[in-house]
Amino acid sequence: MQQEKRVLWDERVRLVPSGFSWVDHRLVRDGYIRRCDPDALALYLLLVSVSDANGLSYYSDTSICRLVQLTVERLGSARQRLITADLVAYETPIYQVLSIPEGRQA
Repeated sequence: MQQEKRVLWDERVRLVPSGFSWVDHRLVRDGYIRRCDPDALALYLLLVSVSDANGLSYYSDTSICRLVQLTVERLGSARQRLITADLVAYETPIYQVLSIPEGRQA
């Protein structure tokens, strides 16, 4: 049975930043990248790459672990770091890459 797609945070649907790519330069400039370890950054890059226009992804833990070469435990830790850094929302099985809030330093 296929689950219906739904946005988790309407007010945080990501938009193409005024810069040059889906990866918002504020990730670096505003310090969000410092809040993430390499596993979290690998997960973030995968999610940015595979998510739809609303930032949604339904990739399974198994697929993610295979693609970014993480154990299930490391994936859980990476996911929690991204949630804590306010970069993604997660409700099994949906990930949402969040917009980076304007004018807020990480």
